Amino acid sequence: MRRALVFHAAFFAGAVIFAGSPANAAQPLIPHRAVYDLNLGDASDRSDIAGITGRMVYEFNGSTCDGYTVSFRFVTQIDTNENTRLTDQQTTTYENPKGTEFSFATKSFVDQALDREVRGTATVKGGHTLVQLKKPAEDDLELAPTLFPTQHMLDLIAKARKGETFYEANIFDGSDDANEVLTTTVLIGHKAEKVSDNAELKVMGDMKPQAYWPVSIAYFKQNGEGGEELPIYRIDFKLYENGITRDLVMDYGEFSMTGQLVDLAVLEPADGCGE
Repeated sequence: MRRALVFHAAFFAGAVIFAGSPANAAQPLIPHRAVYDLNLGDASDRSDIAGITGRMVYEFNGSTCDGYTVSFRFVTQIDTNENTRLTDQQTTTYENPKGTEFSFATKSFVDQALDREVRGTATVKGGHTLVQLKKPAEDDLELAPTLFPTQHMLDLIAKARKGETFYEANIFDGSDDANEVLTTTVLIGHKAEKVSDNAELKVMGDMKPQAYWPVSIAYFKQNGEGGEELPIYRIDFKLYENGITRDLVMDYGEFSMTGQLVDLAVLEPADGCGE
């Protein structure tokens, strides 16, 4: 299950609008902590999943001088026809202000026992993405050129502002084995000016009157054999211009999960950059 993509690349912003960039000058994204309740959406018979409940806590911080950090914790209880499994994924990433350097660290637990740890750094240089893995084993990889999650989100918001509705881009986010670049296809709906009342809006405070874009991002492996390749993962969400997201649907093919925003805290911004 490719979970880290959800929280780094799209749904939860993981990005900041850099000062001094005319294309991104409309509104800065805000440091924040968002909490989402997770539940099973749809499940096929092949998935053997009877129920899913959980919670995801996503926190974004940073500055235009020092770069940006994203941390999240994703805990789910997965009920099958035979047993119940508790999964706990804890991830921290850092991306430099220019979007050329990225570090990542993820620990995944199953039933409170450490199942996997992935840690490393990645750099975009000379038309390649150079990855230095430290865990689960030391390795040096040379991958296709890509965007890291913050820059990917910056591109998304810039294109949404221009009224673009579809584009493709590569992304590396350090998820799974951190050994591949994925291709994303992004669909951006028309900006919705009218906001209806629902449970999520009650926790958004001053955010409620703001408009949003409906966004859908599908992720594809780059080593496909051609033909009608299916995405390995898709996420749909409502994106506000300051980076807050809500009304999540995470589709893994044989099953899907929903994420409802239940708590939102705006954090103190980092100190301004010195001269």
